[in-house]
Amino acid sequence: MNYITLNNGVKMPQLGYGVYQVSQEECERCVLDALQVGYRSIDTAQSYFNEEQVGTAIEKSRVDRKDIFLTTKVWVEHYGYEEAKASVLESLRKLRTDYLDLCLLHQPFADYYGAWHALEELYEAGKIRAIGVSNFYPDRLVDLCSFARIKPMVNQVEVHPLHQQGKAKEWMEKYGVQMEAWAPFGEGRSQMFTNPVLAEIGAKYGKTVAQVILRWHLQRGVVVIPKSTHRERMHLLTKSRAITPTRSPRTAMSASLLTVAARLTWSCPQRWVAGTSRRSATLQDLFLMQMRPSAASRSRTLSKR
Repeated sequence: MNYITLNNGVKMPQLGYGVYQVSQEECERCVLDALQVGYRSIDTAQSYFNEEQVGTAIEKSRVDRKDIFLTTKVWVEHYGYEEAKASVLESLRKLRTDYLDLCLLHQPFADYYGAWHALEELYEAGKIRAIGVSNFYPDRLVDLCSFARIKPMVNQVEVHPLHQQGKAKEWMEKYGVQMEAWAPFGEGRSQMFTNPVLAEIGAKYGKTVAQVILRWHLQRGVVVIPKSTHRERMHLLTKSRAITPTRSPRTAMSASLLTVAARLTWSCPQRWVAGTSRRSATLQDLFLMQMRPSAASRSRTLSKR
């Protein structure tokens, strides 16, 4: 298992298991499967309504709690200092633990500064080992980094080959914030798993498209939390040869992934670049495309992601 060191010195597994849209009926079994095949990082949220099932699975797994990196997120209805603090304590109860490894603010809306102050206090009290945010665009992230007493350690955002967030990643690196990808496979949209470029790379190296995408994320230094309810797929992604990133960026694999990144960006569907044709899209168009949410993204803004 590869680890990333956060800006406060805490080590975080680069590969984790996410339980977004995993039902309460399946969640306990899925988390147990994930832990049994080797995952040691579990990502949930108050708005997923499965924290209790995650906590039960961790307890039943008999994996030492200190060996598990556990993340949850505070939902916007609990923002403000008092409510955020109370909600985190309730999450601790549901998760059957006396501390969190990482706690994030789920969205940059409402009184997120009040909620952040609550996370700072809980962090200093030892209830949370690392604090961060989710879905914060660069302007909101820089604002928080500039004025908060404690800088965020993580920003969990949508990242995948068709939404690479290059500029956002540059801002995170400038302020020492670790990028974490939700939907690292783009939730399978836009025929991601049958993309001919990715399939060609996979065939060349004897890997699945999912493994190719995962390796691309890892070589970029991004933390990923793929979700699957199938044990065999979980196992496939934890196989060391599939997930261990190459240290040298000059290897053939790295070069291929850099190439696919560029090709996928330039081959994006016309609807992704409003007001331009695919043929006439400029670098500026593509930069703006990546920095602003699509209509689909805006419609998901207040989803439980």
